[in-house]
Formats: sequence, structure tokens, C-alpha cells
Amino acid sequence: MIYNINFVKFALGIEYNGSNYHGWQSQRSGILSIQQLVEEAVSNVANQSIKLICAGRTDAKVHSVGQVAHFTTTAIRNNISWILGINSYLPHDISIQWIKNVDYKFDARHSAIARCYRYVIYNSSFRSSLLYNYVSHIYSFLNVELMYKASQLLVGEHDFSSFKSSTCRSFTPYRKIVYINVFQFKRFIFIDIKANSFLQYMVRNIVGCLINIGQMKKKPDWIKYVLKKRNRHYCSPTAISNGLYLFSIDYPKCFKIPSFLF
Repeated sequence: MIYNINFVKFALGIEYNGSNYHGWQSQRSGILSIQQLVEEAVSNVANQSIKLICAGRTDAKVHSVGQVAHFTTTAIRNNISWILGINSYLPHDISIQWIKNVDYKFDARHSAIARCYRYVIYNSSFRSSLLYNYVSHIYSFLNVELMYKASQLLVGEHDFSSFKSSTCRSFTPYRKIVYINVFQFKRFIFIDIKANSFLQYMVRNIVGCLINIGQMKKKPDWIKYVLKKRNRHYCSPTAISNGLYLFSIDYPKCFKIPSFLF
């Protein structure tokens, strides 16, 4: 007798504080990852082994308010039961914000048409006791106007070899930046970067250059020189991961993927 097993595909939104983890992706070495913990939690609720595919593999200590992942299962649960059940198995610094049944054609990674990261800088002469692990603290004054002017030179499709890590395995260094916005609110400086996709460390290397320009160690046009060199050697040091957030993922409207930004 042949049984017809009906698999259902779900997408879920995941928020996490990455401070205690070695990034999203499960590690063969057994180092704690966000993927590992969420997969275990979903598997417990589904009563079967579950594998997740995510939209963006965030690096060690990087946070998220907009991660999206999908999985397939034969388990039948209502959405509230999924969310409450999964969250009950997760530590306090990882949580599911929404879940929805999606078309079988949906893929959290390959269906994404754009990704947005936000980098947060606390620009103050003195450290904050409350913001440790959540922002990058820059003591020296940053000129936001110069940072914004420089950032606009990176908008569009370019070879971003100068801004990728030496261990990046991407097939091509070409990426298309949709927009970059640099703005300030009191002591906080926000850098939003939206692109079709990103190379490893690309956002943090861009931010490292913008920080040097904001400190007036380099002129805004210098970032265009770095871009044209297509060599990581000419780039500034990589900005620390504490201030980086996977902010949102864009999908075609037909999938009706929710947004859960603050």
C-alpha cells in the first residue's frame, strides 16, 4: 500500500541577540549556533527532525530583527501552537515572532529579492553600561555628512572584492546596493544598507571605511578608490560585529511574507 504523505511548508520570522553564538549556521565543531537551537526547538514541537533554510547566514555575534527561514513538515499545528511551543524550547535571546504556511515554491534564501542590514554606532566620549554587545562604541567624533556622501559612491552594481573577507566563497564578487542611508539620532548613528545580497563581511568592511571617513582620516572620494582596487588590502579594518543587525528581507508580494520591524 502506498501512502500519500502531505508535506506542508512554513516560513517563520526569527529575532535573536547573537552575542552568545557563533553565527546562524550550525557548526561541525559543535560550537553553539542559532540554527542548531531553532531546529531542535521546531523538531520538538513537530515530533520529527526539522531542517531550516534561512534568508541570510549572519556571522558570530551579529543580531537579527528580520531573519526569515522555512521548513517542511507533516505535523499539523495551528500558528499559535507553533510559536508558543517553539519559543518554550528556545533560550531568552532567540524568539519566533511569526509563522505562516507558504506556497511550496517559496524558498527563504532563493526567493529573497533584497536584504537590509542596519549598523548601529554609539558615538560618545564615554561608554554605556546598558548598550554593551548591542552597538559599536566609537569614542571620537564622527562627521555624518561625510559618511553619507561617501556611502552614495557605493550605490549600484559593482565588484565589491575590496569589501569581502579573505574566506568568502561566493561565486562572484558583484553585488547591487539598492541604497545606503547614514543618519544620526542624538548619540546614535545608523547605517542602513540594502542590496540584492551581500558578500561575507561586506557590510562591516563598508562600515569600517565609513568610520575612517567620519573620523576625517580619509576623504569621501577615497572609498571609490578602494572600490576600484578590488583588493581587500586597501580597505579599512572590519567593523566589530556587535552593532550589526539583519534588519529585513524583501520577497515578491505574492508570498505575503510579513515584516516585523520595531
